[in-house]
Amino acid sequence: MTAYKEGDPTTLNRLYGRSQGKPLRGRQQKLVEELLPQIAVPAEGPVTSQLLFGNDRPMHFEIGFGSGEHMADRADMLPDHGFIGAEPFLNGVAGALGHVDDRTLPNIRLHHGDALEVLARIPDGSLSFAYLLHPDPWPKARHAKRRMMNDGPVQMIADKLKTGGEFRFGTDHDVYLRHALMVMRRHSDRFEWLAENPADWQNRPGGWSQTRYEKKAREVFGHEVWYFRYRRR
Repeated sequence: MTAYKEGDPTTLNRLYGRSQGKPLRGRQQKLVEELLPQIAVPAEGPVTSQLLFGNDRPMHFEIGFGSGEHMADRADMLPDHGFIGAEPFLNGVAGALGHVDDRTLPNIRLHHGDALEVLARIPDGSLSFAYLLHPDPWPKARHAKRRMMNDGPVQMIADKLKTGGEFRFGTDHDVYLRHALMVMRRHSDRFEWLAENPADWQNRPGGWSQTRYEKKAREVFGHEVWYFRYRRR
Protein backbone atom coordinates (compact mmCIF):
# COMPACT_ATOMS: atom_id res chain seq x y z
CA MET A 1 0.00 0.00 0.00
CA THR A 2 0.99 3.64 -0.31
CA ALA A 3 1.63 6.05 2.51
CA TYR A 4 1.04 9.81 2.45
CA LYS A 5 3.23 12.40 3.99
CA GLU A 6 1.02 13.48 6.85
CA GLY A 7 -0.56 16.88 6.32
CA ASP A 8 -0.15 16.77 2.55
CA PRO A 9 -2.81 14.62 0.83
CA THR A 10 -1.28 15.17 -2.59
CA THR A 11 2.18 13.83 -1.78
CA LEU A 12 2.64 10.19 -2.71
CA ASN A 13 5.41 8.04 -1.30
CA ARG A 14 6.56 4.68 -2.52
CA LEU A 15 4.63 1.42 -2.54
CA TYR A 16 5.53 -1.08 0.14
CA GLY A 17 5.56 -4.87 -0.10
CA ARG A 18 5.83 -7.34 -2.96
CA SER A 19 4.60 -6.66 -6.48
CA GLN A 20 4.47 -10.30 -7.61
CA GLY A 21 4.25 -13.77 -6.06
CA LYS A 22 4.13 -17.06 -7.97
CA PRO A 23 4.94 -16.96 -11.71
CA LEU A 24 1.86 -16.34 -13.82
CA ARG A 25 0.30 -19.30 -15.59
CA GLY A 26 -0.08 -19.30 -19.36
CA ARG A 27 -3.60 -17.89 -19.53
CA GLN A 28 -2.84 -15.31 -16.84
CA GLN A 29 0.21 -14.08 -18.72
CA LYS A 30 -1.81 -13.84 -21.92
CA LEU A 31 -4.52 -11.80 -20.18
CA VAL A 32 -1.92 -9.42 -18.76
CA GLU A 33 -0.33 -8.98 -22.17
CA GLU A 34 -3.50 -8.75 -24.26
CA LEU A 35 -6.52 -7.78 -22.13
CA LEU A 36 -4.93 -5.44 -19.60
CA PRO A 37 -3.81 -2.87 -22.19
CA GLN A 38 -7.39 -2.74 -23.50
CA ILE A 39 -8.95 -1.91 -20.13
CA ALA A 40 -6.08 -0.17 -18.33
CA VAL A 41 -6.60 3.25 -16.79
CA PRO A 42 -4.61 5.77 -18.87
CA ALA A 43 -1.22 6.57 -17.39
CA GLU A 44 -1.75 10.33 -17.44
CA GLY A 45 -4.47 12.92 -17.34
CA PRO A 46 -7.86 13.18 -15.61
CA VAL A 47 -9.67 9.92 -14.91
CA THR A 48 -13.32 10.51 -15.79
CA SER A 49 -16.35 8.39 -16.58
CA GLN A 50 -16.55 9.89 -20.05
CA LEU A 51 -12.93 9.01 -20.78
CA LEU A 52 -13.07 5.47 -19.39
CA PHE A 53 -16.57 4.37 -20.37
CA GLY A 54 -17.67 6.80 -23.07
CA ASN A 55 -20.55 8.28 -21.07
CA ASP A 56 -21.48 9.70 -17.70
CA ARG A 57 -22.33 6.97 -15.20
CA PRO A 58 -21.89 6.36 -11.46
CA MET A 59 -18.27 5.47 -10.74
CA HIS A 60 -16.87 3.10 -8.14
CA PHE A 61 -13.22 2.87 -7.05
CA GLU A 62 -11.67 -0.11 -5.26
CA ILE A 63 -8.32 0.35 -3.55
CA GLY A 64 -6.34 -2.90 -3.56
CA PHE A 65 -8.87 -5.31 -5.07
CA GLY A 66 -7.00 -8.53 -4.26
CA SER A 67 -8.07 -11.07 -6.86
CA GLY A 68 -10.99 -8.93 -7.97
CA GLU A 69 -13.96 -11.07 -6.90
CA HIS A 70 -15.73 -8.28 -5.01
CA MET A 71 -15.23 -5.82 -7.86
CA ALA A 72 -16.43 -8.36 -10.43
CA ASP A 73 -19.54 -9.16 -8.40
CA ARG A 74 -20.39 -5.48 -8.02
CA ALA A 75 -19.77 -4.80 -11.72
CA ASP A 76 -22.02 -7.73 -12.65
CA MET A 77 -24.67 -6.50 -10.23
CA LEU A 78 -24.56 -2.92 -11.57
CA PRO A 79 -23.86 -3.12 -15.31
CA ASP A 80 -24.70 0.56 -15.89
CA HIS A 81 -22.07 1.70 -13.39
CA GLY A 82 -18.34 2.04 -14.02
CA PHE A 83 -15.74 0.32 -11.84
CA ILE A 84 -12.10 1.28 -11.41
CA GLY A 85 -9.77 -1.02 -9.52
CA ALA A 86 -6.14 -0.49 -8.55
CA GLU A 87 -3.84 -3.24 -7.28
CA PRO A 88 -0.02 -3.28 -7.03
CA PHE A 89 0.21 -7.10 -6.92
CA LEU A 90 0.49 -8.51 -10.44
CA ASN A 91 -1.02 -11.87 -9.50
CA GLY A 92 -4.10 -10.06 -8.21
CA VAL A 93 -4.39 -8.10 -11.46
CA ALA A 94 -4.21 -11.37 -13.38
CA GLY A 95 -6.97 -12.79 -11.19
CA ALA A 96 -9.20 -9.80 -11.84
CA LEU A 97 -8.57 -10.04 -15.57
CA GLY A 98 -9.77 -13.63 -15.40
CA HIS A 99 -13.07 -12.47 -13.88
CA VAL A 100 -13.46 -9.76 -16.52
CA ASP A 101 -12.83 -12.26 -19.30
CA ASP A 102 -14.92 -15.13 -17.89
CA ARG A 103 -17.91 -12.98 -17.01
CA THR A 104 -17.67 -10.51 -19.92
CA LEU A 105 -17.60 -7.37 -17.79
CA PRO A 106 -17.18 -4.32 -20.02
CA ASN A 107 -17.65 -1.86 -17.13
CA ILE A 108 -14.32 -2.49 -15.36
CA ARG A 109 -11.05 -0.61 -15.79
CA LEU A 110 -7.85 -1.67 -14.02
CA HIS A 111 -4.63 -0.09 -12.85
CA HIS A 112 -1.60 -2.20 -11.95
CA GLY A 113 0.12 -0.02 -9.40
CA ASP A 114 -0.52 2.71 -6.86
CA ALA A 115 -4.22 3.31 -6.15
CA LEU A 116 -3.64 6.80 -4.82
CA GLU A 117 -1.88 7.92 -7.99
CA VAL A 118 -5.08 7.15 -9.91
CA LEU A 119 -7.38 8.47 -7.19
CA ALA A 120 -5.54 11.80 -7.26
CA ARG A 121 -6.45 12.18 -10.96
CA ILE A 122 -10.18 11.58 -10.46
CA PRO A 123 -12.02 14.93 -10.34
CA ASP A 124 -13.39 15.85 -6.94
CA GLY A 125 -16.97 14.81 -6.33
CA SER A 126 -16.94 12.12 -9.05
CA LEU A 127 -17.24 8.84 -7.15
CA SER A 128 -20.43 7.20 -5.95
CA PHE A 129 -18.58 4.46 -4.02
CA ALA A 130 -15.07 3.85 -2.73
CA TYR A 131 -13.96 0.50 -1.29
CA LEU A 132 -11.05 -0.50 0.94
CA LEU A 133 -11.46 -4.17 1.85
CA HIS A 134 -8.94 -6.02 4.02
CA PRO A 135 -5.95 -3.75 3.41
CA ASP A 136 -2.50 -4.76 4.58
CA PRO A 137 -2.68 -4.07 8.36
CA TRP A 138 0.99 -3.20 8.91
CA PRO A 139 0.42 -4.17 12.55
CA LYS A 140 3.68 -2.85 14.03
CA ALA A 141 3.41 0.66 15.46
CA ARG A 142 6.49 1.84 13.56
CA HIS A 143 4.75 0.92 10.29
CA ALA A 144 1.48 2.73 11.06
CA LYS A 145 2.29 5.46 8.53
CA ARG A 146 2.15 2.82 5.79
CA ARG A 147 -1.52 2.03 6.43
CA MET A 148 -4.01 3.17 3.85
CA MET A 149 -6.37 4.27 6.62
CA ASN A 150 -4.54 7.45 7.51
CA ASP A 151 -5.52 11.10 7.38
CA GLY A 152 -4.14 11.88 3.92
CA PRO A 153 -5.79 8.99 2.03
CA VAL A 154 -9.06 9.38 3.93
CA GLN A 155 -9.13 13.08 3.11
CA MET A 156 -8.57 12.29 -0.56
CA ILE A 157 -11.32 9.65 -0.58
CA ALA A 158 -13.67 12.21 0.93
CA ASP A 159 -12.73 14.75 -1.74
CA LYS A 160 -13.39 12.32 -4.58
CA LEU A 161 -16.78 11.11 -3.31
CA LYS A 162 -19.99 12.87 -4.21
CA THR A 163 -22.12 14.23 -1.40
CA GLY A 164 -24.07 11.16 -0.31
CA GLY A 165 -21.46 8.82 -1.80
CA GLU A 166 -20.39 5.80 0.22
CA PHE A 167 -17.03 4.63 1.54
CA ARG A 168 -16.93 0.94 2.51
CA PHE A 169 -14.13 -0.43 4.67
CA GLY A 170 -13.64 -4.00 5.90
CA THR A 171 -11.00 -5.70 8.04
CA ASP A 172 -10.41 -8.79 10.17
CA HIS A 173 -7.45 -7.28 12.04
CA ASP A 174 -8.18 -5.84 15.49
CA VAL A 175 -5.17 -3.50 15.55
CA TYR A 176 -6.10 -2.06 12.16
CA LEU A 177 -9.72 -1.80 13.27
CA ARG A 178 -8.87 0.39 16.25
CA HIS A 179 -6.54 2.52 14.17
CA ALA A 180 -9.14 2.97 11.40
CA LEU A 181 -11.89 3.98 13.83
CA MET A 182 -9.56 6.53 15.39
CA VAL A 183 -8.79 8.00 11.96
CA MET A 184 -12.43 8.06 10.88
CA ARG A 185 -13.45 9.86 14.08
CA ARG A 186 -11.08 12.65 13.08
CA HIS A 187 -12.99 12.94 9.80
CA SER A 188 -16.51 12.94 11.22
CA ASP A 189 -17.08 16.33 9.60
CA ARG A 190 -16.72 14.59 6.22
CA PHE A 191 -18.24 11.16 6.93
CA GLU A 192 -21.34 9.87 8.66
CA TRP A 193 -21.01 6.33 10.02
CA LEU A 194 -24.01 4.32 8.76
CA ALA A 195 -24.44 2.15 11.85
CA GLU A 196 -27.25 2.16 14.38
CA ASN A 197 -26.28 -0.94 16.35
CA PRO A 198 -23.45 -3.53 16.50
CA ALA A 199 -25.17 -5.82 13.98
CA ASP A 200 -24.60 -3.14 11.33
CA TRP A 201 -20.83 -3.62 11.50
CA GLN A 202 -20.69 -7.25 12.59
CA ASN A 203 -22.68 -8.58 9.62
CA ARG A 204 -21.87 -8.16 5.94
CA PRO A 205 -24.34 -5.67 4.40
CA GLY A 206 -26.40 -6.54 1.33
CA GLY A 207 -24.57 -6.04 -1.94
CA TRP A 208 -21.19 -6.60 -0.26
CA SER A 209 -19.92 -9.92 -1.60
CA GLN A 210 -17.42 -12.04 0.28
CA THR A 211 -13.85 -11.89 -0.94
CA ARG A 212 -11.51 -14.87 -1.04
CA TYR A 213 -9.40 -13.23 1.65
CA GLU A 214 -12.42 -12.77 3.91
CA LYS A 215 -13.48 -16.38 3.46
CA LYS A 216 -9.99 -17.56 4.42
CA ALA A 217 -9.90 -15.23 7.43
CA ARG A 218 -13.14 -16.71 8.73
CA GLU A 219 -12.81 -20.36 7.83
CA VAL A 220 -9.07 -20.97 8.13
CA PHE A 221 -7.97 -18.54 10.82
CA GLY A 222 -11.26 -18.16 12.70
CA HIS A 223 -11.12 -14.38 12.60
CA GLU A 224 -14.04 -12.08 13.19
CA VAL A 225 -14.67 -9.70 10.29
CA TRP A 226 -15.96 -6.13 10.63
CA TYR A 227 -17.78 -4.08 7.98
CA PHE A 228 -18.05 -0.31 7.92
CA ARG A 229 -20.13 1.98 5.73
CA TYR A 230 -19.64 5.73 5.76
CA ARG A 231 -21.68 8.33 3.86
CA ARG A 232 -20.00 11.48 2.54
CA ARG A 233 -21.60 14.46 4.22
